[in-house]
Amino acid sequence: MNSNYIYNSFILVPMNHIKKSSLLFLILICGTLSAQNLTFEEYNPTSTLIIPARIIKKSKFPFIDIHGHQYRMPNQDLGPVIAAMDTLNMSIMVNLSGRSGEDLQKSVLNIAEHYPNRFVVFANIRFNGNVGKKGWIEETVNQLEQDVKNGARGLKVYKSLGLRDTDVDDKRVAIDDARLKPIWKKCGDLGIPVLIHSADPKPFWDKFDGDNERWLELKTRPNRKRDANNPVPWEQIIEEQHNMFRAHPNTNFINAHMGWMANDLTKLGRLLDELPNMNVGIGAIIAELGRQPRFAKAFFIKYQDRILFGKDSWKPEEFPTYFRVLESSDEYFPYHKKYHAFWPMYGLDLSDEVLKKLYYKNALRLVPGLDSSLFPN
Repeated sequence: MNSNYIYNSFILVPMNHIKKSSLLFLILICGTLSAQNLTFEEYNPTSTLIIPARIIKKSKFPFIDIHGHQYRMPNQDLGPVIAAMDTLNMSIMVNLSGRSGEDLQKSVLNIAEHYPNRFVVFANIRFNGNVGKKGWIEETVNQLEQDVKNGARGLKVYKSLGLRDTDVDDKRVAIDDARLKPIWKKCGDLGIPVLIHSADPKPFWDKFDGDNERWLELKTRPNRKRDANNPVPWEQIIEEQHNMFRAHPNTNFINAHMGWMANDLTKLGRLLDELPNMNVGIGAIIAELGRQPRFAKAFFIKYQDRILFGKDSWKPEEFPTYFRVLESSDEYFPYHKKYHAFWPMYGLDLSDEVLKKLYYKNALRLVPGLDSSLFPN
């Protein structure tokens, strides 16, 4: 900017023609106009509400993160992760990114040599382009069985199944595709759980307008927006998942992100009543629970044997929001990501009995081979 001129929204004025009082007035006008033209993203006022509050940086009981990701575990120095886990009171992390074959074996060896009771891994399967190939399902089931022998404690299925994965004929693979049945049956036979993430939040399929609660997320991350039928309606993907649960009653499933139904706990409760082999994880949906504390608390009490703690993304600084929502009775406190939730949070103030089941007892029951000595009775 040329120092001999002052700029505002309307005019360009030589500086030597402006008195000090006029200059101050123009600066104030420019500041006022700027404040009045704040975008939704920029508007983030400091609350004037003063009420009792407590920041909980460490969970009341040691916990198992059923939904962790450490993508470099085959060769990773796990020391820094353990140090952060200890500050949070996390006793065990389930690394869902265990992959398969040699990579999985390297991860298991890394754990065994350094922190043998603090991590476990789930195996993964590559569906894309493979479903329908001659011999693929037999090879996949055999490899899964070998991965479990090599230390995998479960199977993690990514959201690409049902969204992007195609078969040998380049057609979308439905979650309840009959060709995949031997996989889910094998998990039941082996006594390992399947943690599955299907679809994304429903608003990603809805109109991108002022009525969409995920407007800010879709504006700042436009690649998350989906057309109503891209690749198919949200309801179809979710129903495919439920069909798969129904067809395999002897296999335990952990429905990640509460099946994207944390905003409709009544419907989720009906599904839990119908499907005794379905459990749910709370990863990435704590903001939904924190805006309905009384209803969510009643839900947690009723289904206390079916809910597991999980965070998803490994950002230690975000865990205190989870602890505060679950453990405190605090009111009107912020979530850590505005684009996920522009509304305030409220604490559920869960009882010790419910917290223990959420934090570790339910995971100890579902995931084989976890070290129960790390947790109180």
